[in-house]
Amino acid sequence: RNDMLELTRRMTLSRNCFVRAAGAYIDDEGYIDNTFNVSFKNMSKHDQQVNLNLAKTIPFSKTNEQLREYRIPEEKRKPGSIWQLFDGIRETVLNDDAFPDLFYELLGEKYQPGCPYACFLFHGRYDVPVKGTDKAWQEGSEEVYEYLICAVSPLEGEYEPGVPESGFLYPAFKDRSTAGEYINLYEKDAGHSESVWQKL
Repeated sequence: RNDMLELTRRMTLSRNCFVRAAGAYIDDEGYIDNTFNVSFKNMSKHDQQVNLNLAKTIPFSKTNEQLREYRIPEEKRKPGSIWQLFDGIRETVLNDDAFPDLFYELLGEKYQPGCPYACFLFHGRYDVPVKGTDKAWQEGSEEVYEYLICAVSPLEGEYEPGVPESGFLYPAFKDRSTAGEYINLYEKDAGHSESVWQKL
């Protein structure tokens, strides 16, 4: 939980850790209606705040209830896997539309809840500060944690996503470090609905 709180403290207008945001609007039959891909700093302050609130829902949710950690088996990280796709999206910092577009198409094919929805992707970069033995922050950083947040939300109006129902944080942020073999999966109504991620 402390790891997630450390991340969300950087999700404010003054301490924003996001580089880019991208997303797709998908109709009730799973077809992509529209997409966007934009640098976070080029958004208006209002749009930045809306997107920060959306992204923050995932790591700020109840750990071990709505947000659960899963280990990715090495045998599933093969070429052509969803994990290779996530790595491609993260490593290109959302600058190559081919990777997210492929993900949106896969999601639209596998997940059709019967209503229009949005899938937003956020690329974040966090300089993990050094903590001394007395737990005080020190100068410099231990590593740069580069990550993706995905939020899947029903649309409340035209291009207006509601509270995310599913999502993920990849790779996981564990013990204040990148945990590449783990992912944090989010479900708003954990245990009461079929997970989006079971379908992919």
